[in-house]
Amino acid sequence: MWHSPLLLPLLLGVVGAEYLPTWESLDTRPLPSWFDEAKIGIFVHWGVYSVPSFDSEWFCKDWKTNSSEKISRFLEENFPPGFSYQEFARDFTAEFFNATQWADIFAKSGAKYVVLTSKHHEGFTLWPSKYTYSWNSLDIGPHRDIVGELGEAVRSANLTYGLYHSLFEWFHPLYLADQANNYTTQEFVTSKIIPELKELVLAYQPAILWSDGSKGASGSYWQSREFLAWLYNESPVKDWVVSNDRWGDETPCAHGDFYTCNDRYDPGVLQEKKWENAMTIDRDSWGYRRNARLADYLTPLDLLTALARTISCGGNLLINIGPSKEGTINPIFEERLTQLGNWLSLNGEAIYSSRPWTVQNDSVNPSVWYTTRDHVVYAITLEWPQEDRVILGSASELFGSLDTTVTLLGNNEELEWIWELDQIKVQLPNKAQVASETAWVLKIVAG
Repeated sequence: MWHSPLLLPLLLGVVGAEYLPTWESLDTRPLPSWFDEAKIGIFVHWGVYSVPSFDSEWFCKDWKTNSSEKISRFLEENFPPGFSYQEFARDFTAEFFNATQWADIFAKSGAKYVVLTSKHHEGFTLWPSKYTYSWNSLDIGPHRDIVGELGEAVRSANLTYGLYHSLFEWFHPLYLADQANNYTTQEFVTSKIIPELKELVLAYQPAILWSDGSKGASGSYWQSREFLAWLYNESPVKDWVVSNDRWGDETPCAHGDFYTCNDRYDPGVLQEKKWENAMTIDRDSWGYRRNARLADYLTPLDLLTALARTISCGGNLLINIGPSKEGTINPIFEERLTQLGNWLSLNGEAIYSSRPWTVQNDSVNPSVWYTTRDHVVYAITLEWPQEDRVILGSASELFGSLDTTVTLLGNNEELEWIWELDQIKVQLPNKAQVASETAWVLKIVAG
């Protein structure tokens, strides 16, 4: 059974260590084990941009900088002259937002953690922050503490709760003043960002703090090292919290408990450091889009391909959805998450708590990706083979004994295999008799 790290901080954390506000010291912190074992999370992008729900979550920026002709045309055709982005906030109503219902969908997906955008680059907070007067979800729009409600529901569903937080805000006057000074001043950081981050951690105790938006400034400007030293040494989540690598322009793929490097990061090869592939079911946007087409969404095979590639290479998969302004989850998102959960109910032992094997992608069969767990090797095949026969090259070392057994997860019978020309050929059952509908996992136990 999955246990939230909030229930087991002493077992899963790093107790008693003290870290200095230097990258050299902070980078010595071991990764709390729960994060690597969890493997799958749900990302939720929700904010005022969900009201226009057009183009992307960068709607505000692209509008105010006149960088998108289609957004300019959309506004001209649908809104009166002088309409401001701030006016969208009153229509961020969330009247159908049911945190328990969301958490149920997330739990059924097989994900083990959830990361909510507590504040995106537009600066609107989904909690009643003391540092964001009149531009938060309690003062305007839903008139609710979204961060608090979802956190309670997620934890009740035995999932781990994390929060995304944007460092910069596109049009905050203090940020723009610091930017104009080439970041030699830090008024925005000292008066807003650091107090806001500590408020978020103390009030909601997230197990993941997913930072974003350094936007041309170094970690020194953001006071990232000092904040992370506080997070790891003094905060109430110090023993189990994990944070990513977006704390300054020099930090992506260089510093952090785990690396995200860039959006939709998928290196395709084993990485030395724990990493996460933050990706979207909607290929073109992180926020909800009313004008999205079916072809814009990942298919079940697309999603399982991303999962197999990511887990085989040592990463976690963070799957993003964008709810509507009313607080509903698009049925296509719910369907994809349900399909993922159904697949994991049959094949999850190849994913959860697994480790990368000596080979990630098979040498002769590019549709096969490997994981291992408890001395068992799993071969995840993304295409059903011709003549119902899977060919393996890299796994041949496991078949040195006739006692080696191969089964198909979801089906109990032992499969026949032969060694032919340095390749292993495994005979699958008739496809009509197989439990999984998409992507199939061979369980190989060497004799």
